[in-house]
Amino acid sequence: MVYTIVVHMRAKPDEESINKLHAKLLEASAVYSKDKETLSWFVMQSVHDKQDFCIVERYLNEGSQKYHLENPYWKTFDPYVIPLLEKEMDLRRFEELVPEEQKQ
Repeated sequence: MVYTIVVHMRAKPDEESINKLHAKLLEASAVYSKDKETLSWFVMQSVHDKQDFCIVERYLNEGSQKYHLENPYWKTFDPYVIPLLEKEMDLRRFEELVPEEQKQ
């Protein structure tokens, strides 16, 4: 079953923070999308509020997350991103629902 992490982030209201977060998320997506057992690593920005961002990380299974956490880039991500945020990240974990006929 696909293991999914959804992270909501709110940048500080200044343009510099918003632009830096935007660029860092694009960079992170390019790096993390190549990790073993990562199905997708999408980043998004709200069309209504440029301070709001979202990451959707999809992994083969919950254990696949270990490859993401072992990536050396991971240790640089939070120290760079956290100072750009207005509030703490909202991280939620899910398992994707699959219709019975699609299960293997």
